[in-house]
Amino acid sequence: MAGRGDPPEEPPESQADGEDEYRALVFDESFVRAARLQEFSAQERMGEHARAVRSVPRRPPRKGPGLVGTLVVLVALAFASAVYIGFRQPLPDPALGRAEPLQATVVPLAPRGAVPGGSPRSLIEHGPAAHFRIGSAGINLPAVRRTENFSETQIMAALATAKDFLVESSLDPDVLGGRETGTVKALLDPDQAAEFDLSMGSASGDDRHPAAGWLVRFDPARAELADPAIRVYGTLAYTETDAGRLEVVADHTFTYALRPAVDGPRQADGASLFTVHRLLHFRFDRDDLRLHRLELRTAYVQAGPQSCSSGASPALRPLLAGERADPAGPAGTDPYATGTPAGGLCGTLEISPPLGQAPPAPASPSPASPASPISVSPSLESGPAPRPVPSPWPDPGRILRGAGGA
Repeated sequence: MAGRGDPPEEPPESQADGEDEYRALVFDESFVRAARLQEFSAQERMGEHARAVRSVPRRPPRKGPGLVGTLVVLVALAFASAVYIGFRQPLPDPALGRAEPLQATVVPLAPRGAVPGGSPRSLIEHGPAAHFRIGSAGINLPAVRRTENFSETQIMAALATAKDFLVESSLDPDVLGGRETGTVKALLDPDQAAEFDLSMGSASGDDRHPAAGWLVRFDPARAELADPAIRVYGTLAYTETDAGRLEVVADHTFTYALRPAVDGPRQADGASLFTVHRLLHFRFDRDDLRLHRLELRTAYVQAGPQSCSSGASPALRPLLAGERADPAGPAGTDPYATGTPAGGLCGTLEISPPLGQAPPAPASPSPASPASPISVSPSLESGPAPRPVPSPWPDPGRILRGAGGA
């Protein structure tokens, strides 16, 4: 038999319907204290008009920091921890995509004999530039297809900027006469502005910063244009690099008709031709495409007829009709000296066909081998028969995706 305080071992045999649902409730002391109504004692209920129960006032909730305050404290602690860790272990500075200095090579081309003279029209019509187009019409854009990371519109923007640079730096009469440089500088990446100014401001010339790497300009005391119709032929090609940039290679030959810069009347047949072959390598990032500017990475320039001693001049010094190259040859080079070589690079100007003979019919240009009216034979020192110059450029037909020619 169960004890006094123990529950019965078995439930009662007879239970009214609905009573089982209250068997799980435990009416302990805490339950009684939590009740909102409290019964008066028997003595309290004996009084007159006494009520059977009374209401127990609820205890007000304990005040403390709310959820918003807790979040504010946590955020402040996290920010303070981040600042402390940043001072103790600063993150490395991100790499800045600054433009690289220009690598320019300028090769003066010395003629073997006297420079032929004549009228501008006859020199052009009977020379290798007879089939060249005039001015910007000779700088054609290639067919464009999108690359992995650049759209056709972005590629066209790069090619158009490269063409504008060629026009401003090779065809503008003010630039050619040494009266203007700002239009060329405006198309360059700002990181190259200081180097450009150094090249333009050098009074004696600098092999490391030749002005002819940036633009074509003639010594205004020696020569001026005899015909504003400059003949141009060449190609433009593009490719996308692994770094997510576009690169454009411009390979063009410019033929100028020049005459002596003298006061007074000039001879009608006193003009001569001057040829500049420019192989330029441009690079574009997305900011350059958006801001219509470019980075000129490398420039390989061949220009003649000139004397070998004019290689470091701040402006091109053409040999005009009837003049001959300086027989001294290029400056000497000491292979035992350390540091940057001080010797100049010079080539021999050979034009085929010779002036006065009709040129053969022009062949269709190919991206891999654009037409060039000159061949170069370099000579670091005057000596035996010179050898041909190997091109410092890879075949653009194998590495570039597009090309366009006149």
